[in-house]
Amino acid sequence: MTHAPHAPHPPHPPKEHPSDTVQAWAGGFTLFAAVMLLVSGILDVCRGIMGIHKDAVFVATPKYVFQFSTVSWGWIHLVLGACAVVVAFGLLKAALWARILGVTLAALLILANFLSIPYHPLWSIVVMALSAFVIWGLCVVRRGDMDLR
Repeated sequence: MTHAPHAPHPPHPPKEHPSDTVQAWAGGFTLFAAVMLLVSGILDVCRGIMGIHKDAVFVATPKYVFQFSTVSWGWIHLVLGACAVVVAFGLLKAALWARILGVTLAALLILANFLSIPYHPLWSIVVMALSAFVIWGLCVVRRGDMDLR
């Protein structure tokens, strides 16, 4: 009995090296965190300008434990927002200093926005959520995997 010749196996696509996949994910998380920090920073700069100019957007709440004038909150948010924008550009360049400062700054943004919830609740919660995503995006990446190429 004669056997039919076996058909040649199709060539296998080259396997991707596991570190390449990790590198792609790490770059994506870092880019995500940089963009979210940039958005949070821009929102806080806008909020700071509104507070400094005593805009009617802010509602003064009586008997609030952490009560500051809206001008004080404006300066706090303006400074934090401007720092967040600078750090976001550092993250886009994959700088280690920006990653460390990004986590620290996002934590400060969460704190500042938590304390100013009575003045502008929806905006505070949005910026707090964005800042939490920034912390997650920067902490999930290992030090050697951070490359945005």
